[in-house]
Amino acid sequence: MSTSISISPCSLLFHPPSSQEQRYYNSRNPIFKVLVYKVIGKPNQRMKALQNNIVRAEVDLEVGKKLYLGMDFGTSGARYALIDKEGNVRAEGKREYPLLMIEETVDWLQSWKMTLFALLKDIPVGLRSTVVSISIDGTSATTIILDSKTGESLCKPFLYNESCADALPSVKSIAPANHTVCSGSSTLCKLVSWWNSDNSTKESTVLLHQADWLLWLLHGKLGVSDYNNALKVGYDPEIEFYPPWLLLQPYSRVLPSIQPPGTAIGALKESIRTEYGFPKDCIICSGTTDSVAAFLAARASQPGKAVTSLGSTLAIKLLSTRRVEDARFGVYSHRLDDKWLVGGASNTGGAVLRQIFTDEQLEKLSEQINPAEASPFDYYPLQGVGERFPVADPKMEPRLHPRPASDVEYLHGILESIARIEAKGYSLLKDLGSTPVEEVFTAGGGSKNEKWIKIRERVLGLPVSKALQTEAAYGAALLAMKGASEHKDGSL
Repeated sequence: MSTSISISPCSLLFHPPSSQEQRYYNSRNPIFKVLVYKVIGKPNQRMKALQNNIVRAEVDLEVGKKLYLGMDFGTSGARYALIDKEGNVRAEGKREYPLLMIEETVDWLQSWKMTLFALLKDIPVGLRSTVVSISIDGTSATTIILDSKTGESLCKPFLYNESCADALPSVKSIAPANHTVCSGSSTLCKLVSWWNSDNSTKESTVLLHQADWLLWLLHGKLGVSDYNNALKVGYDPEIEFYPPWLLLQPYSRVLPSIQPPGTAIGALKESIRTEYGFPKDCIICSGTTDSVAAFLAARASQPGKAVTSLGSTLAIKLLSTRRVEDARFGVYSHRLDDKWLVGGASNTGGAVLRQIFTDEQLEKLSEQINPAEASPFDYYPLQGVGERFPVADPKMEPRLHPRPASDVEYLHGILESIARIEAKGYSLLKDLGSTPVEEVFTAGGGSKNEKWIKIRERVLGLPVSKALQTEAAYGAALLAMKGASEHKDGSL
């Protein structure tokens, strides 16, 4: 039997056992491209079950076992992860967003909604009755403005990467210097831009973020968000309130109420529960952003622990006892209980490598690198002009020359140069006041390159390793577990 445990977001870090991956392709609904399940059980039972029917995968699940569901809505698709109390992944899957069109634009709300319920349907039938809590993460600053009475959208959603530069002067005139909202892509700039438009309907309005809206579809309580998603609309997680300079504005009345991530908000709607077979006591918990959820999944639980994501770009997140904010470098801090998750992102990263080498070349050339030797080449690999972190220079040019005759030496120089940029990033966070970095976990495609990890370990002068869990859906599942563990009296 599983028991309730008391957990905080910063301590929701487990070492799930390794497992073989079973892929299952769903051809019943062609609008969704690929579904991937990973199911954990006893090997002989698991394989036998999969040969017969995917929903029989958990034939060895203990009676009374409780499972926790997390869903991650990223930029191009969504994933789910179903975990038990020990952090074992019992099932997981993914969906790409269907590109539903209205005239010449994508109907993102319907696309996300369809994907949400498709993921619920993808969960093996035999496991649904054991799911006691659900949480969702979404892309930061993806903004949805709704009628607070009907829940109908009043405009198309503002996506995470949309910039509303027209609102920036107005926002800068009220916000403190270098505040997180002082960026054209901030949630507050999107709200102000909409508010100032001619066709805005200002009565009975509420603002939600992507994760908030998806969770609302499940619990039905309109107007609830979390303090990670609300950071870029101006919410101050340190005082746990919207600041006076924001509350004085006429549009402040559309702001949502705020809860800590992983807080029980309401019961799963009865109509959804009965249709999909979830239990009566299944609760819906407040979510977070995709980047915070990915950090939670990586087990970096103590101040000084950090996660570097080596994807198309380089992003670093460091757990700190002190809050750090500086809009000049795009540095801001998310609250995680009594600690702060400080982050910054550089324009360098894997996208530059793919402009020069194929994946096969990267693998073969990396094998020939001696990571113990320092490279004499000093590059600054960028896809295009401009850098923000750790150097704030919108006119910075990429520096990828001189190119040696040896491709091995060239790749070595690029990898080491990116490692130096990473080191400068952590140094900048320290200079701005964060807890010094002590250990780095690695996520993203670059985490697979062992030679690069060794190079980074030498350049950083710190232990560097691959994070065992990197999926944001896993972090969202940990938040669902937190919500269930703290919600014991049954009241909502």
